[in-house]
Formats: sequence, structure tokens, C-alpha cells
Amino acid sequence: MNTFDLKNNALISDSGESIFGMEHTGSHACYMIYGVLKPGQEKRVIKPGKGHEEMVLAVKGNFEISGRFSGELREGCAFHVAGEDTVTLQSTDTTDACYVIAGGHSQDGHHH
Repeated sequence: MNTFDLKNNALISDSGESIFGMEHTGSHACYMIYGVLKPGQEKRVIKPGKGHEEMVLAVKGNFEISGRFSGELREGCAFHVAGEDTVTLQSTDTTDACYVIAGGHSQDGHHH
């Protein structure tokens, strides 16, 4: 079994994210993103794109959501977004906040 250290890769990445996807699995079917937002950091835009869907989980900390829908995303809670819908995440904490995005192709048959 191969494991991938998404957390530490995200922490050293300029984007604050680490992607587990086609490069590791050889498949375009699904992917996972581990992300870290630091206090006061610019919002993270989430827009799956045509033919894609994503589920976003607040792993550590709380987030303010705006865009297609708005409100608070508390630690341990998740939401779903699809296609061209756009949502932004902003950390509301005074320490690093972490999220996971799990995505894949939707049923409308997107092809690369």
C-alpha cells in the first residue's frame, strides 16, 4: 500500500494545498485536495467546473462560505457543489484551518 502525506505537502506548498489524484492513481475518475488556510489568508475559490462535483469538509477550524450559498461551515461539517457553481471559503479562526475537497466526474459524462 502506498500512502501520501497530503498534510505536510500542503504545509510546504505555496498554494497551501496538496492534490491526490491522477498522478498517483492513474485515473481521472476522482481526486482529493488537502488544504490549509492561514488566518487572514485570501479566500479559497471552489468551482468544480463542467462535468465535475466536489464535496468539501472542514477538517480543522471554521469557515465562512459565500457565493452560490452562504453561511458558516463548522469543523466536521461538509457541503456539496457541482459544475459551474462557485463558493468561497474564508477561515474565521485565529489558527490554521484545514479542509478536504473530494471530487470526481458527474453523471453528465464529462471527458478530458
